[in-house]
Amino acid sequence: MRPMPRFLGLALITATIAAGPAWAQAPAPLAFVQPLPTTSAMAVQERLREAGAYAGVADGVWGPESQMALDRFQQARGLAVTGSINLATAQALGVSLPRLLPPPVEAVAVAPVVAAPVVQLSPRAVRNVQLRLRALGFYQSAADGVWGAGTQTALERFQRGRGLEANGQINPTTVQALGLNPSNLEMAVR
Repeated sequence: MRPMPRFLGLALITATIAAGPAWAQAPAPLAFVQPLPTTSAMAVQERLREAGAYAGVADGVWGPESQMALDRFQQARGLAVTGSINLATAQALGVSLPRLLPPPVEAVAVAPVVAAPVVQLSPRAVRNVQLRLRALGFYQSAADGVWGAGTQTALERFQRGRGLEANGQINPTTVQALGLNPSNLEMAVR
């Protein structure tokens, strides 16, 4: 098995997951690697200092000295020298994994972006698309000839319903599926 690559500059948290069923031939492990936030790196450096493996300052900057200290700690404790902080190393250091992970990111409300069709459509062409979407039960608003959020959403729902790429864009395939004339969207459907 190849050794895991070493990442300098940041301490790492890893989790290994067995790939494949237990009865299969020695499956290759999958590894999830995540950089430590500065405060977590400081906590690890402090624990390594307390264990006598690190003589540097607990400043949260993960450099070669911190990395060598982690390797020495793992070796001294009989742990696999992985160069990263896995569950066994975190437990041996007395640091809980949730403490090492970055804080959750708060959700930020973002106003929806209404994408205009790639092709510039005249108000009459937009009105025809709206009328057709309305006739097919995908659009509920008035056909005003303005490409807005309602038109965008209706077109995307229509595309999904027809098994087309739901990108909200007017293209020849979508126009044909709508039953409109791909050569002239301004021509009304009868």
